[in-house]
Amino acid sequence: MRISYNWLKQFIKIDWKSDETAALLTDLGLEVEIVEKYQSVKGGLEGIVVGHVLTCEQHPNADRLKVTTVDLGDGTPVQIVCGASNVAAGQKVPVATIGTTLYDKNGTPFQIKKGKIRDQESFGMICAEDELGLGTSHEGIMVLDNNLKPGTSVAKVFKIENDEIFEIGLTPNRADAMSHLGTARDLRAGLIQSGVNVELITPSVSNFRVDKRTLKIDVKIDNSKLAPRYCGVTISGVKVKPSPEWLQNRLKSIGLTPKNNIVDVTNYVLHELGQPLHAFDASKINGKITVKTLPAGTKFTTLDDIERSLHEEDLMICDEKGPMCIAGVFGGKNSGVTENTSAIFLESAYFNPVSIRKTAKRHGLSTDASFRFERGVDPTITEYALKRAALLIQEVAGGEITSDIIDIYPKRIEDFPVFLNYAKTAKLIGQELPKEIIKKILASLDIKVNSSTDAGLGLIVPAYRVDVQREIDVIEEILRVYGYNNINFTKKLNATVCNSPRTEDYKIQNIIANQLNSLGFHEMMSNSLTSPDYIELSNSLLKEHNVMMLNPLSSDLSAMRQSLLFSGLETVSYNTNRKNSDLKLFEFGKSYHHFPSGYNEQKHLSLIVSGNRIAENWTNPEKPSDFFLFKGYIEAIFSRLGISKGATRPVQSDVFAEGIGIGIGEETLVEFGTIKKSILKYFDIKQEVFYADFNWALVLKLISNKIKFADIPKYPEVRRDLALLIDENVSFDSIYKIARQTEKTLLKDINLFDVYQGKNLPEGKKSYAVSFTIQDSSKTLTDEQIDKVMSKLQKNLATELGASLR
Repeated sequence: MRISYNWLKQFIKIDWKSDETAALLTDLGLEVEIVEKYQSVKGGLEGIVVGHVLTCEQHPNADRLKVTTVDLGDGTPVQIVCGASNVAAGQKVPVATIGTTLYDKNGTPFQIKKGKIRDQESFGMICAEDELGLGTSHEGIMVLDNNLKPGTSVAKVFKIENDEIFEIGLTPNRADAMSHLGTARDLRAGLIQSGVNVELITPSVSNFRVDKRTLKIDVKIDNSKLAPRYCGVTISGVKVKPSPEWLQNRLKSIGLTPKNNIVDVTNYVLHELGQPLHAFDASKINGKITVKTLPAGTKFTTLDDIERSLHEEDLMICDEKGPMCIAGVFGGKNSGVTENTSAIFLESAYFNPVSIRKTAKRHGLSTDASFRFERGVDPTITEYALKRAALLIQEVAGGEITSDIIDIYPKRIEDFPVFLNYAKTAKLIGQELPKEIIKKILASLDIKVNSSTDAGLGLIVPAYRVDVQREIDVIEEILRVYGYNNINFTKKLNATVCNSPRTEDYKIQNIIANQLNSLGFHEMMSNSLTSPDYIELSNSLLKEHNVMMLNPLSSDLSAMRQSLLFSGLETVSYNTNRKNSDLKLFEFGKSYHHFPSGYNEQKHLSLIVSGNRIAENWTNPEKPSDFFLFKGYIEAIFSRLGISKGATRPVQSDVFAEGIGIGIGEETLVEFGTIKKSILKYFDIKQEVFYADFNWALVLKLISNKIKFADIPKYPEVRRDLALLIDENVSFDSIYKIARQTEKTLLKDINLFDVYQGKNLPEGKKSYAVSFTIQDSSKTLTDEQIDKVMSKLQKNLATELGASLR
């Protein structure tokens, strides 16, 4: 939000420097991000002075140039070469002196320097109006009033306005401060607390009167909940033309482009008082005005010449022929003010904030009016702002007030009653403030004290403070005006020792995050809001389980995610499209579901691996990540957390082309595998992606809070290898389970270290080289004991799997 300091000073008479005021506004919660200079003419006409042309002669070497002698008021006339056809002796002209910076039509600066033009020296430049930024004509030099004294600054002649603009990063809850009046209210409170007593000066509307009652337009409100207050008045005999310079300068200073005097006044009052207004061409209104909703699908063309299809909840301003304006959002093409307009209907209203926000989002519109209406404007100044605008229109466009003010306000919007407890205030602030200071701060914020007791204050908060409806809100108001920096801090250090279990969620997350970081993974945080269309990519996710947003920012962010996969694939797509294709990512996050039993949140750990294992270089040729590498990452997590490997099972999710699940009992601990190519194609991913989804709640449940210790074995371990010839459909997991069941005490480890398929093997067979580590913790094993264990293993593998030794 841009606030003009000159404009602000119309509400509060202060002589503080802009940086001091900016610091106070920031302390009050209106953070001033930057203070920038503004000049109604770029450069402020600095270095431009009035010159008196003493002589004007033809240039000896050029037919179109003149050599002039100009008095600049310093007693030493200078020679200037000029190419304007209208330059003549005796004229008073604007002269850019040596060193002056001017700007071309594109805003590019250039400096006036001493030079020679066709062998004639020139010590300045006699300017045309476009060269000074005072107009667009370049037909000749500007000729000034002959009574002006040479050497007078041209900036004073044309009353160039110099201003300073505060760029305020306004938080969404501060609807009351979205204007110069609102900012001035806060500034006044801060100044009073700083010991500077100032009054808030508001524009007077005492001169408002009805001139004639010749153009009455009736208004009907169909739904007062959507339009709690609606005011209007007609003004006839107006002349639509460019606004006067002072009004244009005000709007330009805050970044607005002037349109015409009528529209400019509505914009001016909007930024002055925070009340949006709209002007209709009265001649284009057929019959009475009705504020209502229309059937879904009704077509309406807005000011930007776009035909829009209306929603059944969009509030519209209509006449007897149809819609004229989207209430509080955007005007219509066929009802707006044009240069031929001679009579207007001026609207000032308070619309339901939720209704306006939904309408604006549905149509993808964000206007100054909707920005304020959807946050809540002051319902008490609706009529006041209308009178203010009407008087300004009369000032800049002429005309007469030709109707009484229509003010439809069936149910008054009441102020908010709040009780403030002194003890709670002191507890939350951390310091007891004197009661008189609290009352003084509240009074400066227009919060009235309705009752007072030893325990606290009964308060009435004005309706425009939509962000102050609870006791805690009032305490925050007191604190920000008193000043956070003025709160004393105790020199005593208090600390609390918290004994939390080692299996607490955040601790386990940190352990796994550190482990994955060491393996080359990067943690990501993706948006919980996603597209509802992603559900169609998986039959295991149901559309009716989507948690939908009531007021989505866009259709792509209208649902809470049911899976972390799709936001992860968005990240993969974003990176691969930017040539960053070797990815190892993990995320701790939640999925959201709407089951028949109610809403449900589930926490997950997701892993994504795609591309090469490590970056390609001369010692490491390109080698893509594979399933077994990915499986190793998952087993490493289980090993780090001390979770024994569960039973493998088929994956339930249909997002995997190939995958397996690991579960404990009936619950699935993790599912992992390669993502289907059809899903990858949807995200424009052309390389293989491995994905794992951990049930984080079950992971935490399986972790023991006790640390188990074991003595380091005193006796040696023995390794024996078997080269097994087995059927192609036999998995290592089957060998692993049979071996564990065969020898539960002495068998410490089983490892697959080679797989071979190819020539010299019978058809349908493959070779697994498996190592078995055997150890007794109480004694050294004999060859006889070892051979006995290996014989049992070989026998059981042959019986159950048909395995034979190669």
